[in-house]
Amino acid sequence: MPFSNHELFSQELDISQRIYLSPPHLSGEEQGFVREAFDTNWVAPLGPNVESFEREVCESTGAKAAVALSSGTAAIHLALRLLGVGPGDIVVCQSLTFAASANPILYQGAVPFFVDSEEASWNLCPNLLDEALSRLAAKGTPAKAVISVDILGQCADYDNLRTVCARHNVPLVQDAAEAMGSTHRGVAAGRQGAFGIYSFNGNKIITTSGGGMLLGDDPESIARARFLATQARDPAPHYQHTTFGYNYRLSNVLAGIGRGQLRVLGARVAARRANERLYRELLAGIPGVEFMPEAPWGISNRWLTHIQIDATKTPRNATSEDARLALEARNIESRPLWKPLHAQPVFAAAPTLLNGVADRLFERGLSLPSGSALTPPEIARVAAVIRETLAG
Repeated sequence: MPFSNHELFSQELDISQRIYLSPPHLSGEEQGFVREAFDTNWVAPLGPNVESFEREVCESTGAKAAVALSSGTAAIHLALRLLGVGPGDIVVCQSLTFAASANPILYQGAVPFFVDSEEASWNLCPNLLDEALSRLAAKGTPAKAVISVDILGQCADYDNLRTVCARHNVPLVQDAAEAMGSTHRGVAAGRQGAFGIYSFNGNKIITTSGGGMLLGDDPESIARARFLATQARDPAPHYQHTTFGYNYRLSNVLAGIGRGQLRVLGARVAARRANERLYRELLAGIPGVEFMPEAPWGISNRWLTHIQIDATKTPRNATSEDARLALEARNIESRPLWKPLHAQPVFAAAPTLLNGVADRLFERGLSLPSGSALTPPEIARVAAVIRETLAG
């Protein structure tokens, strides 16, 4: 570490430059692939960069097939359609996540059933999932699919989740939108379910500006997803459609950005993990502050460094919202943890099985600036505000 904690805290804190939560971090390699797209006039959707990006993601993750799409949400939507989810079907979904994990359930006219998290990873609880699937089966309305989410880059407990899903004969969709570069038992995140989903939104660990990917080990299913994502156009010289599709493919220009980003994925993961380690050092010893644990079954990309603030234990009884407002006043962006979907007005009528973990994590949670280009003095600037707010 090039700075000691004392040196970091003693530096002048310049609030004129805003510190963002998770801004894009380009490597320079992206320009070559984008320039090639322009030079060859492949600026329309599809093209060599798209095909190469899909192949290179497969090579990086070990997946047998992948299709590049306009968003991670589109990937979830296609996964549910491939699994035959339709009107009135029940899809069990993790509650502690962004709405994009569950919105595609509604696209298909299905019913979300929200299940709470467990403590080790903050992700879908296997025991509650087992109970939920058992209840649904006993009512004669078995779940059609399960959606787990790897929040903040940490993989869920897939050893147990897959066992539960197999016992109930329900397919598992893995929303690894935040977890590219993470691993579970040494296997790339996104490989643990029937389908895996990545997001390349501008705030993700690598970006294509906007985009996503659906991957899996059944090439025929991925080929079907590619067909549906291209307006379900039949192989005919004229425009013919035997089913309806979507305009979900990623453009060749954006895929070029993705190819350049993919080449530095390992470095981006290393940088974000280093950020989290430095935050731990600088915030050590503050009563009531805890960091997101790293589950023993994997390595998280630490997409966002996240802390929990228990106001009953902090010296000044300060809350996570107090810390967020103090950071914002110093021109620093931070964000509460996802408000659980069972507490969202749009899903107010959805059935649930809860244990209180998601609600507690939301109440106390705060995600800190975590960009891979963040410098140690910038992290110290963030930490100093938190220390001042919580401990005085």
